[in-house]
Amino acid sequence: MVTQTQTTAKELLYLPEDGYRYELVKGELIRMSPTGARHGSLTSRLHRRLADYVEDRQLGVICAAETGFQLEQNPDTVRAPDISFVSKARVPSTGIPEGYWPLAPDLAVEVVSPGDRYDEVMAKVIAFLAAGTQIVWVVDPKTRTVSVHRSGQQVQLLCEGDALRAEPLLPNFSCDVSDLFVTLSKSP
Repeated sequence: MVTQTQTTAKELLYLPEDGYRYELVKGELIRMSPTGARHGSLTSRLHRRLADYVEDRQLGVICAAETGFQLEQNPDTVRAPDISFVSKARVPSTGIPEGYWPLAPDLAVEVVSPGDRYDEVMAKVIAFLAAGTQIVWVVDPKTRTVSVHRSGQQVQLLCEGDALRAEPLLPNFSCDVSDLFVTLSKSP
């Protein structure tokens, strides 16, 4: 009989740097390849818009990629969305944790990378919603769409020209989906 050792959230936090990102799913390490330039640019563009909005209104905390959220314990699950938001009311009284957030984000954003598989992205969406995330946005650069997932509701598919919103979490926040997919081109 072969037994497989499970990794804990604490062990994940102190893994030696090897050039990869990892998530933890029910104690199993999942290695994540570095993302591409287009993914990084798009993620940065949306992160900047969200961070400016949230910080100007003191609504909570916006976190960048690689920020871990411990969604389950024994066995541990730690997921790291590309962008996340935790409302001010849910930030622990001790402040922003040194390690992983001990809760699910209120908003999680996943930007699809060229190597991502649909089932893997959907597994993340399901994990976030099951842990209490209110809204998950899946931004797909290939189709230039954003799918909006809310627990117990039908998925909303937004295309260029549609407005991306996060009511009631981020009142009056709006971003045109087409603005996310602006690409820089070299002038002749």
